[in-house]
Amino acid sequence: MEGLKAVRKVPGMYIGSTDERGLHHLIYEVVDNSVDEYTAGVCSKVAITLEDTGFITIEDDGRGIPTDIHPKYGRPGLEIVLTELHSGAKFEKKVYKITGGLHGVGVHVVNALSDELQAVVKRGDSVEYEIFRKGIPSSKLLKIPASSIPESDLAGLDIKLNPQHGLIIRFKPDLEIFQTVDVSYRTILSRMRELAFLNSGITIEVESKPENKRESMHYEGGLSEFVKYLGEGFSHVIKDPIYHREETQDMIVEFCLLYTTSTSEVMQSYVNNISTIDGGTHVAGFRAGLSRAIQDYARGKEADRKVGSIAGEDVREGLVAVLHLKMQEPQFEGQTKSKLGSSQARGAVQSVTEGHMKTFLESYPNAADQILKRVLAAAEAREASRKARDLVRRKSALDASGLPGKLADCSSNDPRETELFIVEGNSAGGTAKQARNREIQAILPLRGKILNVEKANDLKSLANQEIRNLITAIGTNIKENLDVTKLRYGKIIIMTDADEDGAHIRTLLLTLFFRYAKELITNGNVYFAQPPFFRVQKGEKVRYVYSEAEKEAAVKELGGKPVVQRFKGLGEMNPSQLWETTMDPNTRKVVLVTIENAAEAQSLFSILMGDRVEPRRKFIEDNSGETINIDL
Repeated sequence: MEGLKAVRKVPGMYIGSTDERGLHHLIYEVVDNSVDEYTAGVCSKVAITLEDTGFITIEDDGRGIPTDIHPKYGRPGLEIVLTELHSGAKFEKKVYKITGGLHGVGVHVVNALSDELQAVVKRGDSVEYEIFRKGIPSSKLLKIPASSIPESDLAGLDIKLNPQHGLIIRFKPDLEIFQTVDVSYRTILSRMRELAFLNSGITIEVESKPENKRESMHYEGGLSEFVKYLGEGFSHVIKDPIYHREETQDMIVEFCLLYTTSTSEVMQSYVNNISTIDGGTHVAGFRAGLSRAIQDYARGKEADRKVGSIAGEDVREGLVAVLHLKMQEPQFEGQTKSKLGSSQARGAVQSVTEGHMKTFLESYPNAADQILKRVLAAAEAREASRKARDLVRRKSALDASGLPGKLADCSSNDPRETELFIVEGNSAGGTAKQARNREIQAILPLRGKILNVEKANDLKSLANQEIRNLITAIGTNIKENLDVTKLRYGKIIIMTDADEDGAHIRTLLLTLFFRYAKELITNGNVYFAQPPFFRVQKGEKVRYVYSEAEKEAAVKELGGKPVVQRFKGLGEMNPSQLWETTMDPNTRKVVLVTIENAAEAQSLFSILMGDRVEPRRKFIEDNSGETINIDL
């Protein structure tokens, strides 16, 4: 297929999907090019604007795309870059030695999937621009004075950054391609904050005109500020983060770490600004280097004799770390680039990490002793919890006698069709058991609120009967022993009341999954049930609605004075109502739990479930508009 027709035919091959995630990816592809300009030392600012008209504008103060006539194609370079696949500067290492971007097709794909795209290159007091519709040029390359923009085809364009040089890509996603064109300001802000942390010194501004929101991000501290952000909810074991940057073997290894009072590890890894949520060889090298440095230090102090050998997991407990590797032509596993496979990365990162950490531990004995004390405490807790974890491990997912007595199991053993409903309370559990499809739906009632695993070690967490029941019922085991092939239920559906207590229980369960079985989230197995708030009835007409606005619309639709029932809890519904509204696969609403931005998720769990009250209070105040006294 010629040109960009193939992109419009199968967009999922290039941006992953045509839902919100794919929509947001268009913005990331354009911004990645601006960040590459920053990395090359020719750009300092990027501005993203979500306009009222549906256009999205990304502007930078870099060099812009060349507009000269291309000798091979006989057309302007700007047009070639936007219409010819694999024609960009990233394929010439003399222009960009290290680049981000997803598939190396970048702005070409954005153009192909846009209803309209305007590419504007700022040159002194003038601008050169070309307009495309559905990937096809609709005008020639034109040059006008910058002062003439309001009267030109670019009416509505606002130059925010340096008017003398730079690039503006202004596009409107095509509704023929995407399921939605509503861009989430918060989602974009999260990714841009991540990029600002990773590229210390760059300024990134995000503005949503429909929501009248704007934030500018600039972090001179880079990764040091990043680890503080990720570990904000917990007290620090050492005062300042440990930061290091070193060039080796045609790579740049940059990392920063901090030890906290958390019982979990927070590890964020990146390659050329790309988030590697599943880790890879660089993460393996970092962990090995850190473990070896601390283990050697402990042996020198003869401290490990108290607990026996120190394991890698002891070194990682309470660790908050960010690793950013820059290298040419990284090899990734899978199309989503979520895991690095380049074999040379492991040795390089391990050598750099181990060398710097040994130097640090020897140079700063007070901080080193605090870290060692933290690691030894983790080792003691690990040994004490070994029996508890072994007990869970021995529970066979196929052995019905090992399943919790409270579990009302289903008759099918096929995880492609089975569902586990985690229900709060025996009352709701009893109703759910009556309502369910016994062939494919299992019910596990929980008694009260489970333990907050963010603040508890494995020994304490696995001593909690409700947590043990849940882990045993799911069948996959936890953490490094998790085996998704042993999952007993393809869908794990958290079904709680639509009130504050229900939201709290849901958050506690999410924390458990995020810290103990994150792979079930990334694998698409965890869901929220969506029970209705109201039942509106007039005569034989019944409407179940999920918000105040829907209730008002239903009342208006039915007319007169219909009977409105507010469901305060799942237990208030009879089995037929619960089945029809919340459990019937043909009529219910369920929400898939995904991790849109791993760094943002890590930070939120730390703030909301950590041991420090002040960051949690500030978050609640900032997001509710009023002061709320609450202790999670």
